[in-house]
This record gives sequence, structure tokens and C-alpha cells, in this order.
Amino acid sequence: MLEFWKHGYEGTSMTRLVEAMGIGSPSIYATFGSKENLFREAVGMYIAEEVSPAWQALEEIEDTHLAVKTMIFRGIDTFSTAESPRGCLIVLGAANLGGAEDSVRAFLRNLRREFHDHLGARMQRGIRDGDVDESNDPSVLSECVIAFFAGLAIEAVDGTGQDALRRSAEFFCERLFKP
Repeated sequence: MLEFWKHGYEGTSMTRLVEAMGIGSPSIYATFGSKENLFREAVGMYIAEEVSPAWQALEEIEDTHLAVKTMIFRGIDTFSTAESPRGCLIVLGAANLGGAEDSVRAFLRNLRREFHDHLGARMQRGIRDGDVDESNDPSVLSECVIAFFAGLAIEAVDGTGQDALRRSAEFFCERLFKP
């Protein structure tokens, strides 16, 4: 997972995987069938270990504004700490791949679409519960959050510090739900 997170799908060679996993490439192919299957497993691990805590905020916190802000801040914590690679594997893992129909690119795009839909449902719940103004379009709100989140991931890779990312997120969240 860490190798794919650091280098993306294309940038992670079998040599890197062999070194990181401590097993030979025949064993990797015997276990996973292909580099792509191994990548999919790594992304599943990334979601379980790194993404889920951020997205749990959407379910755990009643107030939509606070839930979204917490989700963003937890994401910042994940992809801007020194203990792990910077950025987001799901946002940046498909860099330098082929066209739109590339299977790895499509896999990550579908995951991002699932996150968008999940966030849109949470925004709709906020409208229904009355803590998001009904004049807001939940799909547009989710697009804004996803786009901002992806931008934060890129900024983290570029070395922007956690404090600066948090200040930007604070500013964004203050204005997100204005009618």
C-alpha cells in the first residue's frame, strides 16, 4: 500500500513491490494474479485504514457543517503527516496512466464517484434535517468538497504544511454552506 501511495500505480515497479513485500515476483503473481489486482487490494487497505476514519465523521456527527469540516480535517491529518506518504492514493494513484478507459483509472474514478454520492446523500440529509439551507444543491456541494479535497491532496504532495492546509479548510468550510 505504501509503495503505491508514494509512487502511484505506474511509478510502482515490480522491483519496488518485491523489495517492499520481501517476496519474489512469482509469489506476488501467484497470490494476486497481477499488479493491478495487488493495487486494488492495496487501495482496499488504504480505504480501511486511512479513508474510513475521515468518512466516519459524516455518519457520526449530526451537524452537517461540523461533519464535513471534520471529514476534511481528518483527511488533512492523513495525507499531510510525516509518518505516511503525502497526498491521497485515490486522488493521485492513477497519475500518468492511459486514457479514460484505463482499468486502473476507471477503478479509482468509480471510487471517487462513490465518495461523491455518499457525500451528496449526507448533504441531502443535512437539507432534510434543516442544518443545510434548502437552496443549496447537494450534488454541487459534494462536487465542491471533493474538488477542494483533491486540491488539498495535491497541495500536501507539493509540501504545503498541515497548518496552511487547515487554515484553507477552515476558510472553505466557513463559506461552503452559504445560500
